[in-house]
Amino acid sequence: MEIFNPDTGLPVLLRGLHILAGVAWIGLLYYFNLVQVPSFAAYGDEGKARNISIDKLARRALWWFRWAAVVTLVLGLLLVGATKDYMKDFMSGSSVHLGANATIFVGMILGITMAANVWMVIWKNQKIVLANAANVLAGGEADAGAPAAGRRALLASRQNFIFSFSMLWFMVGTAHLYEVGGLYDINKAGKAWLFVIICAAIAAILELLCLGKLGGTAATNKLLWPYESHKNSLITGGVLFVVLYVLSEILLKV
Repeated sequence: MEIFNPDTGLPVLLRGLHILAGVAWIGLLYYFNLVQVPSFAAYGDEGKARNISIDKLARRALWWFRWAAVVTLVLGLLLVGATKDYMKDFMSGSSVHLGANATIFVGMILGITMAANVWMVIWKNQKIVLANAANVLAGGEADAGAPAAGRRALLASRQNFIFSFSMLWFMVGTAHLYEVGGLYDINKAGKAWLFVIICAAIAAILELLCLGKLGGTAATNKLLWPYESHKNSLITGGVLFVVLYVLSEILLKV
């Protein structure tokens, strides 16, 4: 059995655990964006039922969500280190894996950005929302800053939702579509790097937008249309995927 092979067993085990943790992380991301946020909106901003749901349901879901993100990221990095010659000639002209190198690199960039959003934006602001819900349920005054914190967390969560389609495609596609021997065995590092740079630039612009660096986080900022509903985010995520996929066809296909 491959998992007991002394040369490949550890990478196989790490890959399996990486996928399992990723399923938990992205599954909860989809739950938040497609189920919880639209459902909680029906309660109204100050509804008691909403605060109870935030305190009891969202608190537990966010625990699994943030730690699944960490485990997925750590296992992915360990997988890179444990796989023999994984980084050998990575993204260099002498590599025979340039197409796969470029796509997994983009997947890594998106995945790492998403994990950073979870801990540096979503969880940071959701702690304020959770504390406010618990305080209100205990009879205290509502925190005036909680709605703004919730808004910042929402924007970052929807950005992760948008990124997730392309991230999953390139993570999976590296092994099944862009592998050595396929139609994407380019031999020009410049084209591979151009693909990575364009993808990273598009991702950076979207990330700055969701963080409010391009016009603020208020709903009056028309540039935030992609984040104003889960339907808008679905459309934006689909468009982003098509754009990046077409780029891979243009730049990475022989």
